[in-house]
Amino acid sequence: MKVLKKILKIILSAILILLLLTIVWWFWPERTPKIRSDNTTSIASLEYITIGGLEQSVLIRSHNTENPILLFLHGGPGMPMMYMAHEFQRPLETDFTVVQWDRRGAGKTYSRNKPSAESMNIRQLIDDAYELIDTLKRRYGQKKIILVGHSFGTYLGSIMINERPDLFSAYISIGQVVDDSKSLVFQEEFIREQAIINNRNEILDALDAQNNTNIENWLFEFGGELKHSTSFFPLIWSGLQAPEYTLQEAIELAKGSSFSSAHMKYNVLTKSIYHELTDYEVPVYFFVGQSDYTTPYQLITEYYEMVTAPKKELVIFKNSAHFPFFEEPDQFCLDIKRVLSNYN
Repeated sequence: MKVLKKILKIILSAILILLLLTIVWWFWPERTPKIRSDNTTSIASLEYITIGGLEQSVLIRSHNTENPILLFLHGGPGMPMMYMAHEFQRPLETDFTVVQWDRRGAGKTYSRNKPSAESMNIRQLIDDAYELIDTLKRRYGQKKIILVGHSFGTYLGSIMINERPDLFSAYISIGQVVDDSKSLVFQEEFIREQAIINNRNEILDALDAQNNTNIENWLFEFGGELKHSTSFFPLIWSGLQAPEYTLQEAIELAKGSSFSSAHMKYNVLTKSIYHELTDYEVPVYFFVGQSDYTTPYQLITEYYEMVTAPKKELVIFKNSAHFPFFEEPDQFCLDIKRVLSNYN
């Protein structure tokens, strides 16, 4: 009886400690770590900038704001990269002014002010991006910036590079969106192969019935999103540790993602990037995980061969799927610095 009471007391104490830690974590303020540098032009700023009439969250970090601006466009459409920035971008901050931006309908911006459903369209997101770029150029006295897109962010990025090449000195595409229907062919082929190997007949039956609602879950399960994980838990865990997010903001991340996906209107291109955008007037670098089936590696390779640009390069990450900056952060930063060495 005494042993049981002792065990119950320990369990109760553990629960109380966990509850206290959760409360502290919930109210712990957002912040971004200071950059320790003797350079007077260093910056570590987490701020809200009014863009398109809406206050939007922007993270700016650099050892020297005279360095080239590197603006990241996150994927989703509503899954921010800012909540993973602490995992990979610190080495980039010595050579670039790195800017992470939670667009309308995403991340911290969604938590602060939910946009109207009508404003969730490609034209509005691109116009927002141009407005932010103008702000950054004026603030830091630079004529052009370097654009980096990931996944859905490459859809925006490719359009922007083609519309306004005068704004950019280079473009880095990570997991390039090419053509949804062509992607689905590669995805189904991959999932079928994995389902046969793993004796998952229910998946084969669902695909035969053209029931593709679980495509993303199956891609995760078979390593087509994260090569070494069968779920998105590592991404969630990363977000929960992000100093720039409160616990409430991190938990609400999925709401913004769902909202953005449900209301996004594609009102710029009439066809896919594969059919409309193959001529780039700035250097373009395609970063792709060899195990990526979210934006299939084979399709990006095919698209790369079609693209014309002053300079182009296909950079392959052999130990990554759709998130090379998260799966191979050291190599990712080395390759960023290598391909952009002439833009410093």
